[in-house]
Amino acid sequence: MRTPNPVAKDYYGILGVSREATDDEIKRAYRKLARQYHPDVNPDPEAHEKFKDINAAYEVLSDDQKRQIVDLGGDPLAPGGGVGPGGPGGGPGGPFVGFQDIMDAFFGTAAGGGNRGPRPRTRPGADAILRLELDLVETAFGVEAPITVDTAVLCTQCSGAGTAPGTHLATCETCGGRGEVQSVQRTFLGQVVSSRPCSTCQGHGTVIPHPCPTCAGDGRVRTRRSLTVKIPAGVEDGMRIRLAQQGEVGPGGGTAGDLYVEISERPHDVYSRKGDDLHCRVTLPMTAAALGTRLTIKTLDSEEAIEVKAGTQPASTLRIRGKGVPHLRGQGRGDLFVHLDVKTPTKLTAEQERMLRDFAKTRGEDVAELSKQGGFFSRMRDAFNGH
Repeated sequence: MRTPNPVAKDYYGILGVSREATDDEIKRAYRKLARQYHPDVNPDPEAHEKFKDINAAYEVLSDDQKRQIVDLGGDPLAPGGGVGPGGPGGGPGGPFVGFQDIMDAFFGTAAGGGNRGPRPRTRPGADAILRLELDLVETAFGVEAPITVDTAVLCTQCSGAGTAPGTHLATCETCGGRGEVQSVQRTFLGQVVSSRPCSTCQGHGTVIPHPCPTCAGDGRVRTRRSLTVKIPAGVEDGMRIRLAQQGEVGPGGGTAGDLYVEISERPHDVYSRKGDDLHCRVTLPMTAAALGTRLTIKTLDSEEAIEVKAGTQPASTLRIRGKGVPHLRGQGRGDLFVHLDVKTPTKLTAEQERMLRDFAKTRGEDVAELSKQGGFFSRMRDAFNGH
């Protein structure tokens, strides 16, 4: 027989039981001493250390393997004593149990309670987003646009099961199909059982012995798909159109997410857009602004004649009702605003200048004499000549 280690603790003596004590006798002794030395009922400073020794002794003697080490003269809680992680004072295998573990013992996973069961292999898929660039006419009046999207789709080889043809899922040997593994901790309250997801099957309760060669057990593969999306009239830049269940297929062949098509409107050469209204700029000669004229404006879908009244001032705006963008929700359309830029001539013939001066005289307007003002180069020449 192995000689007892003089450094090893006398766990039997701590609990006051003989080496031949049964499990029930050890448990009764532990509970009696735990109630006596628990820090909540015994304020003596030495009671706290005594309570730790009692817990450690019960942890050792209630475990057949650790008790055998003690009977052979060893100490399973000593460094190098053959005990795994979680020695005295904490850790999963330690004698002390946290408050949450105690709460779980009463309300959660104790004695098998709170078992959530295996997690399903099939899960919903994620949504996908695709940006679609359209011109102003397409966003204004709608269009059926072809799109190509790269997403995960159902594996046709295994129909989402993830198993190779002719094979099936197998019950996980680690957890027995529960999807959870349990660990037991012994405290002064009794036996506490806690559960955690099984790492072998990832909590599913089943494993795939022979994965599908096409999808490697995922139940889905990635591919490029061609679709047609119907763009309604009146959409704006940044809007999204939802295509139900056209996104990513979920793991295990789960329900596909949605596909969102985000509209990106290209700038137009002539029109700018503000909501459902359109804006454009038209350059108007000075004489046309003064005498009035008719303009032909090409809208998005027609040509419209508008009248410019005599005496129209620079920066004036004309409005053509109902020639903007159709309303997305409801009847009617926005308006088209024509902004007028009146252009003053910069070069005149002698005859044009004479006629314009005569016109100014009839209106009593003061204008500069050509001989005094001249052009830019004439004024520069006069300045250098000292005139």
